[in-house]
Amino acid sequence: MTEKVPATDDRLDFVGRRHRIVRSGVASLLILSLVAVDPALAQDGVVCDAEGLPDMISGFFQITTALGIIGLAVVWQADSLAEMFTMNLEQKKRLKQHKRAALKSAIILMILGPLYTVAGSAMELPLAECVDLVPW
Repeated sequence: MTEKVPATDDRLDFVGRRHRIVRSGVASLLILSLVAVDPALAQDGVVCDAEGLPDMISGFFQITTALGIIGLAVVWQADSLAEMFTMNLEQKKRLKQHKRAALKSAIILMILGPLYTVAGSAMELPLAECVDLVPW
């Protein structure tokens, strides 16, 4: 059995057609996105105008932050307990790294909301004006 190997010109033609299809698809996507963005830009303050949605977003962020802080306390206590019963220095080192990573995550979680609120207000983002993301 002999397989027919396409000639080099046939392969180049196939690759050329594939590139043209990709280019036309990208061009179509760009044109569509430019046309479709105008109605989206006209809807300023959709989140702020929705009844109860800003309070729901604020509440979700506060619950998430509270669960993150509780998670930090649980991880910190569990790692401290495991560290007391661990004799191996390598395991103790990994537990301390895990505690530091949990602390960094909780700090980022607590800083993220106020940072978005301040930066969003400075950049005049509509969500930052009506949603309070400060968890305390």
